[in-house]
Amino acid sequence: MARRKRVAILTGGGDVPGLNVAIKAVVVRAAANDIDIVGIRRGWMGLLRVSPGDPATVQQYVVPLNLENVRTIDRTGGTILHTSRTNPGKVGNADVPPFVLESDRVAISGDKTDCTRHILKVLESLEIDAIIPIGGDDTLSYASRLNREGVQIIAIPKTMDNDVFGTDFCIGFSTAVTRSVDAINALRTTTGSHERICVVELFGRNSGETSLIAAYLADVDRAVISEVPFDIQKLVDFLVADRERNPSHYAIMTISEGAHVVGGTVTETGIEDAYGHKKLGGVGHLLSQEIKERSGVNIIYQQLAYMMRSGAPDSLDRMVAVSYGSLALDQIAMGHRGRMVALHNAIYTTVPLDMVIAAKKQVDVTALYDVDTYRPKVRDTLGKPMFLY
Repeated sequence: MARRKRVAILTGGGDVPGLNVAIKAVVVRAAANDIDIVGIRRGWMGLLRVSPGDPATVQQYVVPLNLENVRTIDRTGGTILHTSRTNPGKVGNADVPPFVLESDRVAISGDKTDCTRHILKVLESLEIDAIIPIGGDDTLSYASRLNREGVQIIAIPKTMDNDVFGTDFCIGFSTAVTRSVDAINALRTTTGSHERICVVELFGRNSGETSLIAAYLADVDRAVISEVPFDIQKLVDFLVADRERNPSHYAIMTISEGAHVVGGTVTETGIEDAYGHKKLGGVGHLLSQEIKERSGVNIIYQQLAYMMRSGAPDSLDRMVAVSYGSLALDQIAMGHRGRMVALHNAIYTTVPLDMVIAAKKQVDVTALYDVDTYRPKVRDTLGKPMFLY
């Protein structure tokens, strides 16, 4: 009797609302196709730390998923599988498990170690026939590497920034915008009470779409995005004038964490992660200090940060997560490989997985933004999809 197909699913990078929904959808669809699903804990780190033949490491990082143990997971945010920012292709030498080094299934280059041969051995030992990774461009860039090594991969895009190239929509984006709009509207009461200028800093490294769409929907005074360097004095002058025009005598703006002043660089701290990124954040605080110093107006600075990714998903993220999970499993069942599920003009489709590493997705500044006034400017909605992309 032939062995049932065995598919692994994992989540990598920052968590977003909707991951558990997608995991459940995969398991439900798999049950109808006589396919077994196992979850890999802690993303790519889980596979890195499994030692073939060691039941303890397998038990720690590999969990069978079935209709019973995923029944209620879609009711909460986060990921039951946990996550990490591990890149098995570029592991810091000190972070390589000793048993991996001893196995001679690595390639050391300077201060980094490529453990891909070990990952392939682990997949073989676990009898995993295919992987459904859920992640952003970093997590999926390693999925693309495994695809080139011959592993059957069908990927699901997720990220609050909505910046995975090749798809119009990523799981987590809608809820991030919903959280942002709710927070902005709540902040209006205290900002107006104290007659201040409020600076709301939102996630967004390379793409300012979260800042742009949240500002557009909440109708804030100004929105600074990652794609357009800003002039501090010009922005301060706008905000002071906005405050004076407002009968409630306040102004409010959004700013992407990846934004920077003209001639400057992004605000980063700490050491680089496995994908070469330092921790972003704080540009809004620096801007707030400049606004107060130059205008004399007191400031409210609010960095939404993890509040954007906490809690249960909204209905749109649920819809997309269920559809992406079901579509991904269908692709596996049909024998397809090297694809990423996607939305194009509100139509579900798939694209080559290598598109993830082909380019960086950014805001269409010409169509959606006024670079002179630092405001969303949607020139035409006719024929555009729901989120204007």
